[in-house]
Amino acid sequence: MTITLTGLLVLLIIAGVCGAIGRAIGGGTGGGFLVSIAVGFIGALFGTFLAHYLRLPELLMVTVDGRGFPILWSIIGATLFVAFMHLISGGPRWRTGGWRYR
Repeated sequence: MTITLTGLLVLLIIAGVCGAIGRAIGGGTGGGFLVSIAVGFIGALFGTFLAHYLRLPELLMVTVDGRGFPILWSIIGATLFVAFMHLISGGPRWRTGGWRYR
């Protein structure tokens, strides 16, 4: 099964928006839209795996060129992924003000 260039761009934009929402909920990370795209796709994989493992239904599924993309599970998976990355890396480092964990 192939995907068109337009379909790929639409999937990248959807993944980027889901990744950006997941990054904002999970504590934020450095990087731009490309990082959001990567986090969105990782979140979609992780969130879909988690949904299947817990036997939860697919919610808010968007179909582009015959391929489904789980919006809700992508956001949940991205949030959990970003929170986990903060956990193992020591959390976000505040550069101005605030208190530091060292």
